[in-house]
Amino acid sequence: MRVIINCAASVDGKIALPSGEQTKISSEDDMERVHRLRASVDAILVGIGTVLSDDPKLTVKKEYADGKNPLRVVLDSNLRTPTDARVLDGMAPTIIFNSIRDGKYGNAELVRCKETDGFLDLRQVMAELEKRGAETLMVEGGGTVIWNFLKEGMADELYIFVGDMVIGGRDSPTMADGEGAKSLDEIIRLRRIEVKSMKGGILLRYEVLHGKVSGR
Repeated sequence: MRVIINCAASVDGKIALPSGEQTKISSEDDMERVHRLRASVDAILVGIGTVLSDDPKLTVKKEYADGKNPLRVVLDSNLRTPTDARVLDGMAPTIIFNSIRDGKYGNAELVRCKETDGFLDLRQVMAELEKRGAETLMVEGGGTVIWNFLKEGMADELYIFVGDMVIGGRDSPTMADGEGAKSLDEIIRLRRIEVKSMKGGILLRYEVLHGKVSGR
């Protein structure tokens, strides 16, 4: 499965305020790009942190792009998705991967998933999505989810819109949180494909190099 990571960050790499509160980073031009990208993929994935902080719909806004809504995927180990979350609105099929049970949760399908090193097993997640016919997956966040896809060598491309702003704060969430590289050998290497100037910032597009980080 082809995996595309997409995110927006400030010049200093932050994706939210130090409190965790979301702030708008993408410009209107970038929002159109994001929705066109959503319309081109089979599934779109976020972690529970993004659901709790941003309450995204993860659908394609028709004012930005034409196309089908992708399968919505939430990684939620302890099943904390609020029952009134917008990903449960029935506008598109939704799967919640969790470590508790299979079944139904509002309009969503629950799929029980084992954990590896305290995080839902991404290989099992990918296998389940492939069973459902997904060939392209867009990962939108948050930082811990993005880091785990990169760490496990399961990302192919990275799009990052760098907004014309500085957020600051040692505790502000970044685009790749989690444990981070433990040595120079574990740094994720990228090959820059495109740099595009856009209103409100620049778009950077990278190929993620080698299948897994060195030493894993």
